[in-house]
Order: sequence, then structure tokens, then C-alpha cells
Amino acid sequence: MTTATFPMPICWLEFDAAYVEALKKNLPELPDEKKARFMRAFSLSAYDSGVLVAERETADYFETVAKGRDGKTAANWVINELFGRLNKEGKNVASSPVSAAQLGVVLDLIKDGTISGKIAKDLFEIVWNEGGDPRAIVEQRGMKQVTDVGAIEKVVDEIIAKNPDKVADAKSNPKAIGWFVGQVMKSSGGKASPQAVNDILKRKLGL
Repeated sequence: MTTATFPMPICWLEFDAAYVEALKKNLPELPDEKKARFMRAFSLSAYDSGVLVAERETADYFETVAKGRDGKTAANWVINELFGRLNKEGKNVASSPVSAAQLGVVLDLIKDGTISGKIAKDLFEIVWNEGGDPRAIVEQRGMKQVTDVGAIEKVVDEIIAKNPDKVADAKSNPKAIGWFVGQVMKSSGGKASPQAVNDILKRKLGL
């Protein structure tokens, strides 16, 4: 005796346009989309954007740092300083001792002229090892950049007076001014404003 078989009924599901649009809005941003957005919104290279979107935690960290700030500067710090240190110590972004908020404050301090790029790296090191509010650390440890033109001029005058041979070199080869910049920065413990140092040296050396 054979048993009769009947074809299974076919069910069709239909979704209206509003439902489909709602689904699209709730979908997470795909890596390629995020990469393109980073390139567009922050003027980043394809390489840097690719590095930053490799992991969701990394992309989120960068976006927090970059919010309201220069995207290229934020990317440079995240990729070079942060990632370099994380790789060295075998850590990932999720376990970073320096939070995105703390790194953002470091960048703010550079932008407003409170600290120089060199001091910023020292500050990053302190926050990495000890934690704390970057602004408070700068205040407590006297890490503010020296912008007092008079104080910088005094250091410049002393170095120029002691090195007449270097002065002659700089006058014949303007690139030699770099030596003077290095000496002034060294004398000031890296606290002198690089821009102010360059301006004063060019004026004093007649460049």
C-alpha cells in the first residue's frame, strides 16, 4: 500500500518599504563603510583608516579622541603613540591604561599651547604609568610650555654669545638654525615654545 504525498505549501513573506528601511537603519556600520567615512570626515589616508577600523574597539577609541579635534592629529597619536605602546606591552585597546578621554585632553593641551609636542609625550608616559587628569598633572608638575618671549630671548642670547662659529654657520646656511633650536629646547627642558624659539632665533640671527 502506498501513501500519497502532497506538495508542501509555499509561504511568501512580504515586507513593506518602511520595514526594510527600519532594518537598514538598525544595521551596524560595516568596516568598509566606516573606513570610507573616516577618510571623508577626518581626511585620513586609506592606510590609516584601514588600521583604525580593523577592530571595533579601536575605531570607537579613535572616534572618541577625534571628536571635535583634528582627525589627522588624533590618528597619528592613536596609531603611533598608543598602538606602539600597546604592541610593546602586549596589550589591546580595551586594556589601555590611557583612556580615549585622557588622550583627547593631551591633544587639547597641545592645541591650546599649554604644552609642546615633546612635553606631550612625557605627559602621555606619566598618564600611562600613573593615570590621572592630564591637565592636573601639567599644573602640579610644572610642565607648562614657556611662552614668555623675554625668558626665551635670554636663553637665546646666551647661546648665541657662546657660539659665534655656529652663528656664522647659520648665516651662511639657514638650515643650521636647527642646532640653535635644539640647544634652546635643551636648556629650557623642552618647555620653550618651538614656534617662539624659531621666531626669536630668526630675528636674532637675521635670517
